[in-house]
Amino acid sequence: MEKTDSRYRHFVQILREELVPAMGCTEPIAIAYGAAKAREVLGRLPERMLVEASGNIIKNVKSVVVPNTGGLKGIAAAAAAGAVAGDPGKILEVISSVTGGQKAEIRDYLDSHEIKVEPAPGEVIFDVILTLWAGEDSVRLRIADYHTNIVLIEKNGETLLKCGAVTPAGEAASGLTDRSVLSVDAIVDFADTVDLEDVRAPVERQLDYNCAIAREGMARDWGANIGKVLREYYGEDVKVRARYMAAAGSDARMSGCEMPVIIVSGSGNQGITASVPVAVYAQELGVSHEKLLRAVVLSDLLTIHMKTGIGRLSAYCGAVSAGCAAGAAIAYLHGGGRREVAHTLVNALATISGMICDGAKPSCAAKIAAAVDAGVLGYHMFRSGQQFRGGEGIVTKGVEATIANIGRLGRLGMRETDREIIRIMTGA
Repeated sequence: MEKTDSRYRHFVQILREELVPAMGCTEPIAIAYGAAKAREVLGRLPERMLVEASGNIIKNVKSVVVPNTGGLKGIAAAAAAGAVAGDPGKILEVISSVTGGQKAEIRDYLDSHEIKVEPAPGEVIFDVILTLWAGEDSVRLRIADYHTNIVLIEKNGETLLKCGAVTPAGEAASGLTDRSVLSVDAIVDFADTVDLEDVRAPVERQLDYNCAIAREGMARDWGANIGKVLREYYGEDVKVRARYMAAAGSDARMSGCEMPVIIVSGSGNQGITASVPVAVYAQELGVSHEKLLRAVVLSDLLTIHMKTGIGRLSAYCGAVSAGCAAGAAIAYLHGGGRREVAHTLVNALATISGMICDGAKPSCAAKIAAAVDAGVLGYHMFRSGQQFRGGEGIVTKGVEATIANIGRLGRLGMRETDREIIRIMTGA
């Protein structure tokens, strides 16, 4: 792909938008970011807060540890952490610099101040509305569609910021670079030809951060220790290492590890899954660092391509897209091109699509391991001359048609599944 091709600029910009650092699960961190920004506008610590959150936000915050809080979970904890100790200038690393004393202040604030949590009105999939009060002053702030997208700030009834329309349920998020230019063929072409200096900084940082938290997950006791279980019972073969290292990163991240990761499609787990298995295979195969960077670019963009049709949050587990993309990138590391990548994706998607997202929590690590396994299996099926064919289940002739089916399944077909999962999780 030539640099003069308009898609080239789009692809570089998409990677720059997506590959950003976050410390902690991105949904509670989005709440903390909103609370920190609202407190900044309010000018003082709020006396009380109201957090209105869409069902998918509630689902993804309920069971995950908010980092730098001493093990606290939940929406109120995230809001308190942001209001008491957050630095909104750090965006999704908003609570990365919390001190020991501030951790105590967060707990004291939770014990002594009202933080009310209610479902957000309407049908917006990603929606967080925070209202803070102090004396006669109030601030209302809304984040919608994706984690850093502040669409409204009001102070004492006066609108300070209002930008863009909030995306209706079932539609792709607005405010981001157009993802419709993505296709498997174009992504492979871009990975083959991109000037690495245009993408090196974010991709190098992704590898550094995400491999570091994976090593931490294997070194210490985090969550359900899925990475360690895989190593103990399945051994050290590269296919297992790829799974257990990715799982270990999620083990640590879901249980409050105070290390940043680089996210993809708004998700740290997807950022880990799209990169760590690829790094493991690159080391095993002894490929050049340049080849590794191109493979991670491929994995990231394939993850984004598949996830775009599904939406940021849904009942469809995002690790599936990243695990299948990692399998395709592993095919690429073995010398594969468009044909190998496409067949690996279809085989993997046919195997594992439909795994549900029931929120962020320790079992995400096991789901990541399963998704990476499906990606690797998809590649080995191709190497053995085996494939799933169009007309078999949701597989349709052509990789783009199958990806479109996956988007339809996750965005539309699983909408009621999502509602039922939320009802189950909230006891409704």
